[in-house]
Amino acid sequence: MKRWQRTRQVVNYVNLATPLGLLVAVLGRARVSRGPEGLLFAYGYRIPFPVARAFTLGNVVLTRYDDGFLTGDLLRHESRHATQYACCVGVLMLPLYVVAVVISFVICGHHGSWNLFEWLADLDEGGYQRRRPWWRRA
Repeated sequence: MKRWQRTRQVVNYVNLATPLGLLVAVLGRARVSRGPEGLLFAYGYRIPFPVARAFTLGNVVLTRYDDGFLTGDLLRHESRHATQYACCVGVLMLPLYVVAVVISFVICGHHGSWNLFEWLADLDEGGYQRRRPWWRRA
């Protein structure tokens, strides 16, 4: 593991984002296993919210799908979200993310297309569509 990944891992424990992610994994009856880059994977998450293919809380990446789903582009995207938690003082990222969702809905009617956090994590790698703002639609 690289030094910055280890730092991210420690910061996300201290700022309580990873413990929150582990709590949500337990509540969602997910199976937790170690992943690369200091991440923890929670497969088989059973709570129907949020509707994303995967979502991250601290260093915990949760998904409804089975083992092996978190690879490639999606893994890189979720890893960037883990870094965002470390930079945004952990659980304080949650209200900031909600604000970004609202702004994206106002701009284009979709929660991710104009969400700053999704842009910074790479929209394409997260599987998000790039929607035009309402004022630029024909």
